[in-house]
Amino acid sequence: MSENMPETNANFIHDIIDADLKGGFSRPIHTRFPPEPNGYLHIGSAKAIWINHSTAVKYGGLFNLRFDDTNPAREDEEFVQAIEQDIRWLLGEDPSGGVFYGSDYFDKCYEYALKLIGEGKAYVCDLSPEEMREYRGTLTEPGRDSPFRNRSAQENLDLFTRMKNGEFAEGSRTLRAKIDMASPNMNMRDPAIYRIVRTSHHRQGDKWCVYPLYDYAHPIQDAIEGITHSLCSIEFENHRPLYDWVTENIGFEHRPRQFEFARLNVTNTVMSKRYLRELVETGRVDGWDDPRMPTLSALRRRGYTPSAILEFVRRAGVSKTYSLVDLRLLEYCVREELNLSAPRRIAVLEPLAVTITNYPEDKTETFPVANNPLDPESGTREVAFSRRLYVEKSDFAEAPPPKWHRLRPGGEVRLMGAYIIRCDEIVKNDAGEVTELLCTADLDTGNGVPADGRKVKGTVHWLSRESCFSADVNLYENLFSLENVQDVPEGKTYLDFLNPDSHRALSGCKLETALARAKPGDRFQFVRNGYFCADTKHPGAYNRIVVLKDGFKAI
Repeated sequence: MSENMPETNANFIHDIIDADLKGGFSRPIHTRFPPEPNGYLHIGSAKAIWINHSTAVKYGGLFNLRFDDTNPAREDEEFVQAIEQDIRWLLGEDPSGGVFYGSDYFDKCYEYALKLIGEGKAYVCDLSPEEMREYRGTLTEPGRDSPFRNRSAQENLDLFTRMKNGEFAEGSRTLRAKIDMASPNMNMRDPAIYRIVRTSHHRQGDKWCVYPLYDYAHPIQDAIEGITHSLCSIEFENHRPLYDWVTENIGFEHRPRQFEFARLNVTNTVMSKRYLRELVETGRVDGWDDPRMPTLSALRRRGYTPSAILEFVRRAGVSKTYSLVDLRLLEYCVREELNLSAPRRIAVLEPLAVTITNYPEDKTETFPVANNPLDPESGTREVAFSRRLYVEKSDFAEAPPPKWHRLRPGGEVRLMGAYIIRCDEIVKNDAGEVTELLCTADLDTGNGVPADGRKVKGTVHWLSRESCFSADVNLYENLFSLENVQDVPEGKTYLDFLNPDSHRALSGCKLETALARAKPGDRFQFVRNGYFCADTKHPGAYNRIVVLKDGFKAI
């Protein structure tokens, strides 16, 4: 099992497999994840990947990645590469059963279509898409037979061959399964299984101008690959009879079975690839990997770990019932992990100059600071101290509120790991803004170390102005202000709830020199500020992963 993979909870899918095995099922358990390469994977994809992969692992079986590349008009090699990268990053390993493409099976799909036509189970239909919808009927009224439904097998074979050879215009004809136009299940009312698409395929080029539809191609692909349990999200539940019809009527010896689970819905987040694509293409976000997006590439760039994401989907659970999972659970999972593993570093995000007036101008000393107080083996590092410092602007108040325990005129605080200082004087610019604090330190002149024996309530972090460097820091909040973006009020769209404060870019932040050695993707706790990751897209910048704490209680 991958080191990223958390322990798997028992769930109704495993109950089904246990019953199969108890009933004599003897084939190795084989699952798959079939993404369409028309966008990037997102946190909801992580749930589907985890369910299929962890199920295969639990039963000692195999897990396939198979690209559903049957719609060339929407697919691109960029998405193929991104999906492979995301899955390997998430799982920490290659798919144990291999990597496949739906287009690998175009010849077999075509061959099976000829078989269905020859047996009178499929026919070429000339109805337009609008006419097909009209003939299909409604949920309360049965459909009507297409006027082309009773063409002979010979005529259908001729027409389908000519469709394949490019003799007809795009959209002019389809191949439909002949099932039951009066079925209460709309998916069984003679569904289209092939359509004409005159678009070059990213792998097949111009070899084909007819392409199988997903509901027809998917069960064939599963059967050929030896998939035993086809695990998919709940919107495919009504498609299951068609899945079974395809595998039964083609006559596979070993027929896979489909089971459905509820999709992952997360607060303040959209999961629709159509919406995500719109955000990217309209420039409302900085690409598919914008750290505010729910895509795996965005979460990776922001600094989330694979193990935290998988722990989140494990805790979210596996059921058939709709639920909305609090995004703060994901934040809790990564915070819980990074609290134990992330090195501590000092960063002053909005610096305010401080001068210690009674400290020698030419003196610099160092103080030991723990790399991670929760990991004694991580040791300590030396942080330089001098007369000229930076503290956070937010750690000073000229007119403080009640119970203020940070810097104020005449007040004292402890500089973290160093001296107690008192604010004696405020320096302002012409606009009346505070630009510098003049302070005195409680020095032990006998040995040059911080004075002991006195306690003050406030502690603030700091950096020497001579021993730090400047960097850009990005602070991220929820991309959407609406908790349930799947339930937009009437008259509004999801775009009406974009959070204008979802990204705050800070420049001129001051970081301790130890961070100069950080590599892109490295994660740290900036003491008192949160957890941050060195940006992989803009070297030298840092992205906030999550704040240090909130009031969320995980169960």
